[in-house]
Amino acid sequence: MKSLIIGGSGFVGGYLIRELTANGYEVHATHLTGETINSDCFRYVLDVLRQNEVKKLIGDVKPDIIYHLSAQSSVAVSWKKPQLTTEINIIGSINVMEALPDKTRLILIGSGEEYGFIRENACPIKETEPPNPANIYAVSKVCAGMIGKIYQRAYGKDIINVRAFNHSGAGQAETFVISDFCKQIAEIENGLRKPEICTGNLSAKRDFTDVKDIVRAYRLLGEMGISGKTYNVGRGKAVSIEYILNTALHLAKIPITHRLDPARLRASDIPVIEPDISEIFRDTGWIPEISVEETISRTLNYWREILKKKG
Repeated sequence: MKSLIIGGSGFVGGYLIRELTANGYEVHATHLTGETINSDCFRYVLDVLRQNEVKKLIGDVKPDIIYHLSAQSSVAVSWKKPQLTTEINIIGSINVMEALPDKTRLILIGSGEEYGFIRENACPIKETEPPNPANIYAVSKVCAGMIGKIYQRAYGKDIINVRAFNHSGAGQAETFVISDFCKQIAEIENGLRKPEICTGNLSAKRDFTDVKDIVRAYRLLGEMGISGKTYNVGRGKAVSIEYILNTALHLAKIPITHRLDPARLRASDIPVIEPDISEIFRDTGWIPEISVEETISRTLNYWREILKKKG
């Protein structure tokens, strides 16, 4: 099986390359100029906003499955750079769909953020819940997913929409909450900052899944998912940001306090986001296997190693 990962240099891309390779795939992956892919695969430089280049690469590689990971994926950044976010996430996705061969499957990666301000008592959220996005990033993903539905229905393209909820693990950027807390703790342990963690809203509840479980879900959807369907991918059980913080602090080597940093508060925040994952289980048998606590521990140890290497 030949796969093409568009956006292979990012956090999820590296894990997906390793997951596919371990399961016998021939893996091709793209990255932007100035970025690198450390995993073993065929590599190409590609900007998804360059339509002709997207079409040529897909035509040359002739993949059986395309995993479209290329995105501006930070909610915080989307508030600051809405135009960049919409260009990459919408126009970039259209360019991929325009170039999609009839016999190639596209796994179009969206986000649990698409559900936004959900109706009362709607959790766990089913795929049939109408999207009600609460930020620019979520709007861009809703739009890309709706366009994917049109290409599937009108043109017969083999497209599966994925709404992936929060995922974390070693190597994730510090703009995401688990990595952020763990990096701050590692810096405190190394005397690089005072023993106090800065936080945003701790009461929000989110569904966190280890990135290794996430990429296994993507592979299984590529193999067994049903064309035209939308799948939630997540743990199926939300925990509060406060729980994430307390778990990370429990693993710290020294006592650490925390304080609210107004700069870390979002312009709009949703109290609880938790998915129903029965559809992906029904069609592929996938369930998450790695605990939130193990993910936090791995991420903290990752940042400790990074700081150790820096001396």
